[in-house]
Order: sequence, then structure tokens, then C-alpha cells
Amino acid sequence: MDKLPKIALPAIVVLIVLVILISKSAVTIGSGEAGVLYQTFGEGVVTDEPALGEGFHLVAPWNKVFVYNVRQQELFEQEMSVLSSNGLEIKLDASVLYQPTSGTIGFLHKTRGENYLSSVIIPAIRSATRSVVGRYTPEQLYSTKRDAIQNEIYIETKKILEPQYIQLNAVLVRDVTLPPTIKEAIERKLKQEQESLEYEFRLVTADKEAQKVRIEAQGKADANKILSASLNDQILRDKGIEATLKLAESPNSKVVIIGSGDTGMPIILGNN
Repeated sequence: MDKLPKIALPAIVVLIVLVILISKSAVTIGSGEAGVLYQTFGEGVVTDEPALGEGFHLVAPWNKVFVYNVRQQELFEQEMSVLSSNGLEIKLDASVLYQPTSGTIGFLHKTRGENYLSSVIIPAIRSATRSVVGRYTPEQLYSTKRDAIQNEIYIETKKILEPQYIQLNAVLVRDVTLPPTIKEAIERKLKQEQESLEYEFRLVTADKEAQKVRIEAQGKADANKILSASLNDQILRDKGIEATLKLAESPNSKVVIIGSGDTGMPIILGNN
């Protein structure tokens, strides 16, 4: 009985040490995350093996694990000040959708570290935005070139980020703010252009309507000309006789005298 405490004490100490070692060795990688292993007594950051995936892992207690979010993330850059092609200051709001490339996250940690957002992504989007916006006038930025600018910023930012182990999914230009005087001038110009287009449309419509009337009038004139050319005295006389016979058959006619007037047509007397 006297020896029991002496045996139990080392066992308790060993158990405590094991618990401490296991607690320091146990690493849990959450959903949408990946772990980068750092070997203290080895070659440092492990880049030749896949990153630690989701779930429970045991590592040597003297090593470290750096956990990265590998889901798609959004960076909202508000009111970036850039210059247009004619030197005017433009403010632009944009969102950047990105995520670390999970297969090369070890290289990202080794070359850029956990603060890659501020050291890589933000400078990249700002640089690309300045470069692209500097090619366009404020009028183009405000109206016709918005989609083209967004696509060009995406392409230039992607060129910067891809070699640095960051996947760029999209760049969304949310708003372009021009100086008030420039914005008002552009809106006036756009309004004038719209009014000019409407006026031209009305002119074209009126010209087509006038052309239609001319064609209809010409058609009627040609028809009358053809009809006049086909009529002669004999045809007119025959038509007159037909009309006279119809009148004679009418119950309203009382006396019909068939004769010839100055025009050679029958003379009708005795109407109601």
C-alpha cells in the first residue's frame, strides 16, 4: 500500500504530459478552410505536399499549422480616386471576388503570408483600375464603356494575382462618380443627342408619309388619264342611252321623249 502512491504519481505525470502533447498536436480544420504546415525542425513551410484538409489532424507539437479561408471572398473597394484620360479625377467603387488557390496555398503562405489581402490584392486592384480608367474620357466612363472597363480591370488584375497563387473570380464596377460639373455637362449632351435623334425620326416619318401621299395621288392621276383616253363620243352616247332607259323604267318617270339635244343625248321631260 505504501508503494501505490509512488507508482501512481509517475503515471499521472505521464498522463498529464500526454494530454498536453495531444492538445498541442491536435488541429481541427474547419469547413471551407485549409491548413499550411510549418515544420520547426524541418524545411519550414511545407510546399511539396497537399495542404491539410477539413477535419481533425495530429501534428508534431513543435510544428505549427496556419489556417486559411479558401472560400470565395469579397473585397469592396470604395471611392478609389483615379484620373481619366484628360486628367479629371474620377471616383470608382468596385468589388473583387477572390480566393486562395488551395493547391498552392503553401506557396502563398511562404511568399506573401496571411496578410496577402493588404499586401497583394488591394494594391493589384488599385493599380489595374488606375491603368484602365486612364485610357478613357469621363463621358465614356459614365455611359458607353462601363462593361468594357469592368472587363479590362478584371483582366489586368488577374495578370497580377495569378502568379501570386490567388484566384480572381470577378471584378464588379458598382459605381462611377464624376465631378458634378462634368456629370451635368454629359447629361445635357446626352439629352440633346436624344432630342436630335427624335427630331430626325420625325423628319424621316414625315418624309415617308409625304412620299406615300405623292404615290397615291400619282396613281389616281394615272388612272384618270387612262380613263379619259379610253372615252369617246360613241361610248358616252351609249352610256347616256343606258341611263335614259333605266330612268324610263323608273316608276317616278311620267313622260320620256326620245330625241336629240345639242350633245346628241336623249331629252327627258315630265319628271316629278
